[in-house]
Amino acid sequence: MATTLKPETQIKKTKTDQKTVEKRAADKAVRKAANKEKRKAICERTAAYNQEYRDAERAVIDAKRQARATNSFYVEAEPKLVFVIRIKGIMKIPPKPRKVMQLLRLTQINSGVFVKVTKATSELLKLAEPYVTFGYPNLATVRKLIYKRGHGKVRNQRVALSDNEIIEAALGKYGIVSIEDLIHEIYTVGPNFKQVNNFLWPFRLSNPNGGFRKRKFFHFIQGGDTGNREQFINNLVKQMN
Repeated sequence: MATTLKPETQIKKTKTDQKTVEKRAADKAVRKAANKEKRKAICERTAAYNQEYRDAERAVIDAKRQARATNSFYVEAEPKLVFVIRIKGIMKIPPKPRKVMQLLRLTQINSGVFVKVTKATSELLKLAEPYVTFGYPNLATVRKLIYKRGHGKVRNQRVALSDNEIIEAALGKYGIVSIEDLIHEIYTVGPNFKQVNNFLWPFRLSNPNGGFRKRKFFHFIQGGDTGNREQFINNLVKQMN
């Protein structure tokens, strides 16, 4: 029986296609193994972060109990992080506060940003105080904000943080490869806070459930909504998130 001869070009194409398929399969296996190792490392780091949060909380509780037992007082450390929300629109705002809100990236009403507490930022917040409200967010607030409304700046575009690869591509050089790394860096105000915070797009929040208070533009301690509300910012964010 005579064998069918194939053109040389077809033989070469068949061999090339076979090599391509084998190379793709090998690359896929390598990527799968690398992703498995990466997921394992992320899980371990997340567990370490959770243990760190629990240890810090336990240390404060123990210090308060010890102070109470010795009839003394325990003063907690000054907060290092505030969350600032713009609650006034663009009308009738003097140039200085307007510039401050541009520097803080609060360009829209109900937008919010994390700010590291320093002498400079404290002075900026004093200038913008009649038009913003701010306070000290807890871990639950930081986590819910980033998971629910977190967006990153990728090529000057607003991109949802739907995948760890987006975070790794932008912040991998700082050792931040997952959303839990990002949350840890923000909440603890780590050494790369500036880069991480600049990567995060300002949060776009909704109007709070039930609305703001009637005297919205009075200070919080006067029955309004502006200014520093300390830990009560967590309740407001919960209503707006």
